[in-house]
Amino acid sequence: MALSWALAVLSLLPLLEAQSPECANLTAAPITNATLDQLSGKWFYIASAFRYPEFNESSRTIQAAFFYFDINYTEDKILVRDYLTIGNQCVYNSSYLNVQRENGSLSKHEFGKEQFGYLLLTKDPTTFMLAFSPKDEQNMGLSFYTDKPQATQEQMREFHEAIMCMGMQKSEIVYSDEKQDVCGPLEKEHQEEKQKENEGS
Repeated sequence: MALSWALAVLSLLPLLEAQSPECANLTAAPITNATLDQLSGKWFYIASAFRYPEFNESSRTIQAAFFYFDINYTEDKILVRDYLTIGNQCVYNSSYLNVQRENGSLSKHEFGKEQFGYLLLTKDPTTFMLAFSPKDEQNMGLSFYTDKPQATQEQMREFHEAIMCMGMQKSEIVYSDEKQDVCGPLEKEHQEEKQKENEGS
């Protein structure tokens, strides 16, 4: 699903050239192994704003979401294991993202074409954002993730600044609610299965 991967090295340069204070904290750089190290592990979907119709619609169905990034450095792929709460039910998916190191993006074939999310990093290593179609005013989007179920006020401030930096409005943001998450039991079940596999090997 779009959000879970759905997941700044975008051509944020035109935005940065505006010298807006809210743009100054965004880090634009190609993806390195160190970047992938930072992304590896468990993340929580916090909020997003999408103008692309399919992304906008899917974001409004997700009550809560978290996921795991498992990195394959040699093939430049990321295994994503998504736990989404939709309609008060847990929906589990696994899929692969392709890593484009040079332009700092992650991509996935979705809605009939390859969708690119440009990785936006701030000074806070416990958060990241994905920008979609940043130069396309009609279809742009931004999603926000943290390593905890709830974002701090400072983390939310950075996300709001990034939204404004892209030329979007705070009123366009859709928020998740971790209190509505019902995927905890399935995650625990998967962890126990994995532990048994490791013990048996």
